[in-house]
Amino acid sequence: MSETSGNDSATSTTATPTSAPVAKKVPFERTHHGHTFIDDYEWMREKESPEVIAHLEAENAWTSAQTAHLEGLQNSIFTEIKTRIKETDMSVPNRRGNYWYFSRTKAGLDYGISVRIPISDPDDWTPPEVGEEPLPGEEVVFDSNIAAEGQEFFSLGSFSLSDDGSRLLYGVDTTGDERYTLHVRDLITGDDLADTIDGTFAGASLDPSGRYVFYTTVDDAWRPEKVWRHVVGTDSSDDVCIFHEPDERFFVGSGFSRSGRMMFVVTGSKTTTGYWSISADDLEAEPQEIWPRVDGVEYNVEHAVIGGEDRFFITHNRNRADFDLVDVPVADPTAPGRDVIVTESGAGTDGELRIDDLRIEDVDAFADFIVLSYRRGGFARVGIIRLGDSSSPFAPLQELLFGRETGSLYVGNNPEFEQASIRLHFTSMSTPAVIYSHRVADGTDTVLKRQSVLGSVDLDDYTETLLWAKAADGTDIPVSVVFRKDLHRFDGGTASATAGTGDGADEMNGGAASAKGEPAPLLLYGYGSYEASMDPYFSVSRLSLLDRGVVFAIAHVRGGGEMGRHWYDQGKTTAKKNTFTDFIDVARHLIDTGWTSPDRLVASGGSAGGLLMGAIANMAPELFAGISAEVPFVDALTSILMPELPLTVIEWEEWGDPLHDPEVYEYMRSYSPYENVTEAAYPQILAVTSLNDTRVLYVEPAKWVARLREVGANALLKTEMLAGHGGASGRYDAWKEIAFEYAWILDVLGRSDVEIEP
Repeated sequence: MSETSGNDSATSTTATPTSAPVAKKVPFERTHHGHTFIDDYEWMREKESPEVIAHLEAENAWTSAQTAHLEGLQNSIFTEIKTRIKETDMSVPNRRGNYWYFSRTKAGLDYGISVRIPISDPDDWTPPEVGEEPLPGEEVVFDSNIAAEGQEFFSLGSFSLSDDGSRLLYGVDTTGDERYTLHVRDLITGDDLADTIDGTFAGASLDPSGRYVFYTTVDDAWRPEKVWRHVVGTDSSDDVCIFHEPDERFFVGSGFSRSGRMMFVVTGSKTTTGYWSISADDLEAEPQEIWPRVDGVEYNVEHAVIGGEDRFFITHNRNRADFDLVDVPVADPTAPGRDVIVTESGAGTDGELRIDDLRIEDVDAFADFIVLSYRRGGFARVGIIRLGDSSSPFAPLQELLFGRETGSLYVGNNPEFEQASIRLHFTSMSTPAVIYSHRVADGTDTVLKRQSVLGSVDLDDYTETLLWAKAADGTDIPVSVVFRKDLHRFDGGTASATAGTGDGADEMNGGAASAKGEPAPLLLYGYGSYEASMDPYFSVSRLSLLDRGVVFAIAHVRGGGEMGRHWYDQGKTTAKKNTFTDFIDVARHLIDTGWTSPDRLVASGGSAGGLLMGAIANMAPELFAGISAEVPFVDALTSILMPELPLTVIEWEEWGDPLHDPEVYEYMRSYSPYENVTEAAYPQILAVTSLNDTRVLYVEPAKWVARLREVGANALLKTEMLAGHGGASGRYDAWKEIAFEYAWILDVLGRSDVEIEP
């Protein structure tokens, strides 16, 4: 059993502990490049050890005891979330083959229900209006609530339909370890076929005819390495491996083009991509390489038909870091390609759209046009290119405008190749998500659905802005901010609290920063890895913070992709510390300009963003009152030194290879949070993890908290004993997790006693 400071009850889940667990020390030497690190808590890696489980349960008991006074607040926040979200709701129907597909959620049920109705008019692309009552001819395709019965965890990892709608492929994970069991359902009879395939990765697909299943399996390090072909109706022992990727740097996957005429096999590392294709006319043929795989070259492929000829649209970074777009013949994809963006003139907000201003991210091909997803000015944008004939194949890129400084526009779910309009999603920090249809022929937009926000919420109470903080090296860091404008106001370019004044002022005057009134309690979120962009978005649950006077901000630090590929490059490998210093500089900017103060500032981040949290806790603990870290990657050097662990080898292109490169080892050693815990006055810290997480192992935050507590930090650890990287699977349990974290944050910020109307 774990040692405690004279308190055996710390290891009990029934008695209320009176002091924090004190983990025993078992010195473990790790030596690399002439340096030895003594790790006292590496013993916690033994997941099956009763002693480890007892320690995690003791930590959970201590966390429960330390947050018991917040139980009422947690319940209030959960009720607020539940009250504001439309529990019985439905999605906008999407057309696929001969059916309109959509989903329903029902009050009291954790999971969605997939349903469909037959299409009555093949020429009508207007989705039917859906209410709470079933539509004529409506039938259930899949009810996750039934599939999840008797399971403490449930996740759907694949959901693929045949074109005629007669068969469904679905994959289920009931432990949180992201290993899925595949099943094939006959949608005519409603019965599952005998086909069962265990131990697959997410993202399996059924071919358009419904005859074949293509799926991926992983190696011992949890890396997707093989693509298999299964013939429906046969035993899985007869399945054929059609592709094997032996290089440990690469993940492998597969899927069908929107046209249904091509199946792709894709291999990808952090810096290099390979694509192979198989014609749907002969799915038992060998995959054919599209472009030779070259280190450092990334590309994506879409299939289209122009002037009757099969073409591949390829976005690539062969010549430009922020990617180009070309099309090539399917018959000879290595032939010289045609540039698709044929002019630098377009319909940007300033009347001109230059390719040099775009970070091209993806292309979606349809029968008569293609849709380009890209970033411009730090935000997600969408543009249309109409297709012509072989002599004049491409019209100029036309950006879709929405007349806002901030906000994100995305391409939605558009399954049909022949559709004449596209489904789009728009959201911002103060704007609930809007789904609308854009008709390409005449440019008309039709709103299909607005995200419901119920209760006494007045959306006009909230406003957002974009700030710029100066990093130490002179780089301007964008910061997205949202708050209640009747509780805070702008004054000379900064925010000042006006709680209780009720004047609702919202003044943008520019000029020198000069804050008035008290600094606001503020939650600062960050991520900054993998070129992932933390775009501004609306959150119903976040209203529980805003209504209690908390300002919410996102620091778009380097390592993410918000400002283009260079933004990512300047926050990875041996430039990783820019991510941490950017976040710290944003925090200092918010303090110096009067938005907040150190005693009213909490930082939050998860996974790789949890690494950020651990780093800033060591580097600038004086700036924060609290730090919330979810599934945090805080023992980064230990993990990246272990190639046998899930994901490690492929991660070397993100973090560097400390196993073989002494300079990378020293660089990572200088910032890895666990190894750099020191005698300091740390802010309050909450770490949340999951026992079955295969991406960031529970042992990392467990060791981190033990080390923090050793130097006197007020650190709490909460472990979900039946969940994976994403936490709880049911929506109600997920809301309870949010309520727990928000209650802790509000307590740290001194706002736990603020009562609001749901």
